[in-house]
Amino acid sequence: MLSHENNASVDYDVVLIGAGIMSATLAVFLKELQPDLEIAIFERLDRVAAESSDAWNNAGTGHSALCELNYTPQRQDGSIDISKALKIIESFEVSKQFWSYLVGHGYFSSPKSFINSIPHMSFVWGEEDVDYLRKRHEALQTSHLFKGMEFSDQPEILASWMPIVMQHRTESEKIAATRIELGTDVNFGELTRSLFNHLKEGHAIEVFLNHEVKSLEQDEMRHWFVKVEDEINDINKTVRAKFVFIGAGGGALRLLEKSDIQEGEGYGGFPVSGQWLVCKNEALIAQHHAKVYGKAKVGAPPMSVPHLDTRIIDGKKELLFGPFAGFSTKFLKQGSFLDLAFSLTAHNILPMLSAGIHNLPLTKYLIEQVMLSFEDKIEALREFIPNATESDWELAVAGQRVQVIKKDEEEGGVLEFGTEVIASADGTLAALLGASPGASTSVSIMLELLHKCFKDQMASEAWTTKLNEMIPSYGKHLADDLELTHRVRQWTHEVLQLNHINTP
Repeated sequence: MLSHENNASVDYDVVLIGAGIMSATLAVFLKELQPDLEIAIFERLDRVAAESSDAWNNAGTGHSALCELNYTPQRQDGSIDISKALKIIESFEVSKQFWSYLVGHGYFSSPKSFINSIPHMSFVWGEEDVDYLRKRHEALQTSHLFKGMEFSDQPEILASWMPIVMQHRTESEKIAATRIELGTDVNFGELTRSLFNHLKEGHAIEVFLNHEVKSLEQDEMRHWFVKVEDEINDINKTVRAKFVFIGAGGGALRLLEKSDIQEGEGYGGFPVSGQWLVCKNEALIAQHHAKVYGKAKVGAPPMSVPHLDTRIIDGKKELLFGPFAGFSTKFLKQGSFLDLAFSLTAHNILPMLSAGIHNLPLTKYLIEQVMLSFEDKIEALREFIPNATESDWELAVAGQRVQVIKKDEEEGGVLEFGTEVIASADGTLAALLGASPGASTSVSIMLELLHKCFKDQMASEAWTTKLNEMIPSYGKHLADDLELTHRVRQWTHEVLQLNHINTP
């Protein structure tokens, strides 16, 4: 346990900052790979998974590039680039394998508490976008990872797929959609809580809530001294660790800066907030059973792709539309309005200014979104549900995201849409910055971190054997192996109680 004496230190092998899906995933990996590790987790809030991992704050889609059109951009010559989609769907298949292993080892009471089958659909209107969607479908069908995806521009078929979307539309309207049964809905909040409960009960991991990390300092022996404030007892404590992971969501940037590692210089963050329209009409909720994604507006960040989203939250079916982007200077939903100002340093202010200049469409888009009234948001919903009425919906505040800004030799600074692992050269500290697809690819992200920071162990026979047991496709590319893809999908869908996958 931690010492209650100021300036005293307690030793841990690993300290994880932030009690979200990333820290939970890394802690499980480390305990499964090396059970004798002493691990402590520090969380500033009074419960785990309260920020980006919470079901109401997280997109929840089980991002696998099945319906997200921003992962399949159109090239200048009109062809569709599916390279990012292939990477993301492979990463999600890795997540499913990891979770299936954990189900078999008693981490969950039932997989349906956190993952359920939900069809994934892409929906577009207008001749140009219909043509794009048809090309996208054709391009994705070149990979066995996307087999089973259907395309249609026939109103009667579309009405069977998404009845409330097709009601009250004119016959002359050009519309099309793709649909695939492979999709899932994931409650990352419930997943995270289950992982932490098992870690505490079965692996003796210590989780300290209401503990905020204030500073990090490395000594000449490459150990990290982490100063923590116990906010309940108003006591400062210090722990020493051989390895530190900063997985604090939007709070990670500030802590990375405090670590003073050279690899963290030049990084900045641009905060984006959000809102959902949440359906209150149970009859309407019952009629819709799909995640229907549209095309993002010009300049919109990936997290703001509009979608009509069936969710399973705490065992109850919900229907959400959005998210609508906004701007806040907070880096966390329960953060400070001074977060953005305090994140500015001599190393990142120029990259941030440069990224702002190069992303004026994003600034314009956010201003427009902030100015939207409730009625304006309902009008946006009517592109998906033509007869939507205001009384059936209410606004809910979504999570806070921080987009990565990094130094660039040519541009000065660039805005990165995605996640990035920053690790110190000595492998003793790593931080995760960024947003979508984030949680859905958490397993692959943490594997990347392990390769960067635990190189010798990852090369050992013991760890390699265990990783192959946990993730049968470990070290292989599913996109290159049809037989392996079918084998792991049959296993994961049976264990996770997802829709059956037919083998050709």
